Amino acid sequence: MKKFLIIDDHEIVRRGLKLLISDFYPDAQISEANDGNSAVQQLKENSFDLIILDVQMPNTNSFGLLEYMITRNPETKVLVFSMGSENLFGKRFIKSGAKGYLSKEAPIDEVKKAIETVLNGRKYISEQLIDTFLDEATGESQSNPFSKLSDREFVITSFLLSGLSLSEIANRLHLQPSTVGTYKSRIFEKLNISNLIQLKEIASLYNFSQQAL
Repeated sequence: MKKFLIIDDHEIVRRGLKLLISDFYPDAQISEANDGNSAVQQLKENSFDLIILDVQMPNTNSFGLLEYMITRNPETKVLVFSMGSENLFGKRFIKSGAKGYLSKEAPIDEVKKAIETVLNGRKYISEQLIDTFLDEATGESQSNPFSKLSDREFVITSFLLSGLSLSEIANRLHLQPSTVGTYKSRIFEKLNISNLIQLKEIASLYNFSQQAL
């Protein structure tokens, strides 16, 4: 019997995935979590064959949660399920330890293929993401300034774009506001910008969506 954990803050997404998984694996045991805290509680109480992780949830640092899961059990199989750009977010999550990255716009057949691939111990990478990796390896990819950011800077950039203040970001990430301010300065320096208006402009240019985390 396969054991799954679906981590997503939208009930309709969890129910949809649950129905699909039950169709693929009729005897599957499927658990749910709607944010990072409830996911951590589930992980403390159970082990899972596959974890399907959304990366846009309230009060949840998606990279931190992924790191926690892998640190707790290096064999953890995590399939990221997101609306974020595969070219920008997929590569980063794969490099951070996820076994696959799947767009929420993917057809059902691809969802099934991704789940089966990861369950069988292999990585699932879409054709679009394969092209991204190949372009990067051959030096043909266009330089994306957001690729210069660390994972923490990446998360803070997303929060800045969503309109959160430094204090609100600090509260979510359990940091001091001054520390977040330092990260913000580093982000602006790496992106060669000086204000939030320019951050929004460059985010739009490179399809960086704050809704992806």
